[in-house]
Amino acid sequence: QVQVIESGGGLMQAGGSLRLSCAASGGTFSTYGMGWFRQAPGKEREFVAAISRSGSFTNYAGSVKGRFTISRGNAKNTVYLQMNSLRPEDTAVYYCAANLGGNAYTLANSYNYWGQGTQVTVSS
Repeated sequence: QVQVIESGGGLMQAGGSLRLSCAASGGTFSTYGMGWFRQAPGKEREFVAAISRSGSFTNYAGSVKGRFTISRGNAKNTVYLQMNSLRPEDTAVYYCAANLGGNAYTLANSYNYWGQGTQVTVSS
């Protein structure tokens, strides 16, 4: 069974930066596509960013493109989300997910394993 654990959330002022980390264990990390999603209070879960198993392909939501960067370190079984120029509307619980297809999918139902989430709060 694959376990996915996020870390790095917290409280930040608008304009600041945070880096989220996601560690996956229990399987062969280098074969998984990885994604980040987020869910704000009262809203549905939405796609943020995804990366293919090799790291060669990435996808971003339009609202974060140019501000967020997803990357992965297969040797450390970890995927990262560097978030810069944070805005209050980025406030949400951020979830990391793994897909067995190995691709940078943007749809939540393409993912097989999910973490519990980490809270990111951006104050104005």
